[in-house]
Amino acid sequence: MLRWTVIFIILAVVAAIFGFGGISESAAGIAKILFFIFLVLFIISIVTGKKRV
Repeated sequence: MLRWTVIFIILAVVAAIFGFGGISESAAGIAKILFFIFLVLFIISIVTGKKRV
């Protein structure tokens, strides 16, 4: 999921360079959402992984 976040960030930067504001804002928003989902899932996996030990 972190890979998709990086892809959308790169897409947002490229779109911003070429002047596509709407596409850039959409890609940045998607990247932000994916990053927070990744972060939540990562924290959940750390917590559940420590409970098994």
